[in-house]
Amino acid sequence: MTAITQPAPLAAGTLRIFPLGGLGEVGRNMTVYEQDGKLLIVDCGVLFPEEHQPGVDLILPDFGPIRDRLDDVVGVVLTHGHEDHIGAVPYLLRLKADIPLLGSKLTLALVEAKLKEHRIKPYTHTVREGDTEQLGPFETEFVAVNHSIPDALAVAIRTSAGLVLHTGDFKMDQLPLDDRITDLRAFARLGEEGVDAFLVDSTNADVPGFTAPEREIGPVISQVIAKTTGLVVVASFSSHVHRVQQVLDAAAENGRKVAFVGRSMVRNMGIAADLGYLQVPDGVVVPQKTAEGMPREQVVFMSTGSQGEPMAVLSRIVNGEHRIEVGEDDTVILASSLIPGNENAVFRVINGLMQLGAKVVHKGSAKVHVSGHASAGELLYCYNILRPANVIPVHGEYRHLHAASQLAIDTGVPRERAFVGENGTVWDLRDHRVTVAGQLEIGFVYVDGSSVGRIDEADLKDRRILAEEGFISIFVALEPQTGKVIVGPEIHARGFAEEDSIFDDIRPKIVKALAEAGEQGVRDQHQYQQVVRRTVGRWVGTRIRRRPMIVPVVIEA
Repeated sequence: MTAITQPAPLAAGTLRIFPLGGLGEVGRNMTVYEQDGKLLIVDCGVLFPEEHQPGVDLILPDFGPIRDRLDDVVGVVLTHGHEDHIGAVPYLLRLKADIPLLGSKLTLALVEAKLKEHRIKPYTHTVREGDTEQLGPFETEFVAVNHSIPDALAVAIRTSAGLVLHTGDFKMDQLPLDDRITDLRAFARLGEEGVDAFLVDSTNADVPGFTAPEREIGPVISQVIAKTTGLVVVASFSSHVHRVQQVLDAAAENGRKVAFVGRSMVRNMGIAADLGYLQVPDGVVVPQKTAEGMPREQVVFMSTGSQGEPMAVLSRIVNGEHRIEVGEDDTVILASSLIPGNENAVFRVINGLMQLGAKVVHKGSAKVHVSGHASAGELLYCYNILRPANVIPVHGEYRHLHAASQLAIDTGVPRERAFVGENGTVWDLRDHRVTVAGQLEIGFVYVDGSSVGRIDEADLKDRRILAEEGFISIFVALEPQTGKVIVGPEIHARGFAEEDSIFDDIRPKIVKALAEAGEQGVRDQHQYQQVVRRTVGRWVGTRIRRRPMIVPVVIEA
């Protein structure tokens, strides 16, 4: 991690840019723009936990650098309705509920439904491509971009310091399902005006060529359904409206009914259908309970869980904890990309489904999904159209950011103006030039049940130790003046294969160590506990070769 260097106070006429999430990771996208004492936020999303973060539900952007300046926030622009761009909005609005939210009709509908569950009534303003809005010193212009969800928008931000184009997530599908292409004419117009900083989606920057059109997916899904003699389960993101549309059409072609499974899937598809973004063939969608009573060869379940999430539908099916069961003659389609870090969880689900006898079709075995992000060829087109003065890749792991930066250099952007940053990097734009102004300390904010930001890395380390190394508790009652043991030591262990009798060897060592500590003048209860912890820790490490969590309880008799 880059050394922490606090940026100097912002000079007049300078635009400051600093991401609070989304760099070095695929998720929790959030970028803050600052000028003349005002803040504009673009996106506010979540990151989903990995296996080394046990018990964590969500990871939020670190609001720390702006927590005391929320009155200065003139608005939050939401580029599209995916969780990694809108999922943290409720947690931001818990701090200040009247921050204005700007986004497209579908994006705001998805956000408002989420906020309703948090009992927050937001102030929202719907925008569409071509609109401009003045937010304090920031003039925002919205540009249509194509993505794996309808109504995605890029935002051009004009200030006295210069023009910034922030793409959000995008690709350049020339045959989109909703006939809404990325507006390269607007990109060209902005390029003629002069883009001083281009914040560009880098997720697929290391993938050569062009992202395949969405239209190639529908026929493949239909063929898979046609060949299946039993039940079909399709798993995807709960906001992937285009993919759900293709499943509905394929089911209709094959005479099957579709039932949505999973609370977020039911909610989001209901919103999409009500707003006209999802065209539901007559009579195709039925309630889950109705579908469960139908012949298996007449049903498609559209579910969540394509990333192997423990509590999502697919994982619960594998574990036998869901009403839906799969077996021979059934097919499960994973219609999504692998989010980096989720590979093991997804493969575990695939193996579990196959053990149950189901056929599993995924991106690696059939064309049942295409990415929603621009590949290298598309990014080159954008760089050449825009001719940006400075490029700041966002939304990606380090390898993605580096690849997007190198593509910019290949098209003629000077190396010193093609940046690779991280969360908390502070850039200042002035006189058409971007410079690194400092590095903020940015951490992970964990949502753990109803707790937000209360657990830290030390807590997660304890959880990993409990999961991997086990737990030992030792109870001792002693005479504090001498260290003489009156009761105990009673030892209880969890997560060990050995019999409890293995601890018979350590009990006399504990008694001896406590007596010696008493002779040396130890009288403090905490110090006696430390003696027990060190004695047991050394013994367990040598004898059993484990490093469990050791919890000594010493009371004075």
